[in-house]
Amino acid sequence: MHDHDHDQVYPVPSAELSRHRHELAPEIDDAFHAFSKAAFAEGALARKVKQLIAVAVAHTTQCPYCIRGHTLGALRDGASEREIMEAIWVAAEMRAGGAFAHAVVALDALADKKRQA
Repeated sequence: MHDHDHDQVYPVPSAELSRHRHELAPEIDDAFHAFSKAAFAEGALARKVKQLIAVAVAHTTQCPYCIRGHTLGALRDGASEREIMEAIWVAAEMRAGGAFAHAVVALDALADKKRQA
């Protein structure tokens, strides 16, 4: 049993937990790290742009580890605080936009119900 603050929802990442994750599936862990390195490498998109995309996606998936890590990664790769906040607002708009766009599914169901009546 790990000694940690039970008021926290998520455990604090540690070398011990990372090591254990690796020990349980080393080939997959290594492959994931290689994939991550390749995905964030400079390419057709600059590393900064990739990190800003990751900040937005992390806010959409709501992973606190990813939010923290990619926010710091974006800063490291040259993003400003304003750019990071704008990426977060894009994520917020996309989440809200999904509900807005899918309202037509509910409206279509209501119309079907009226046609059946």
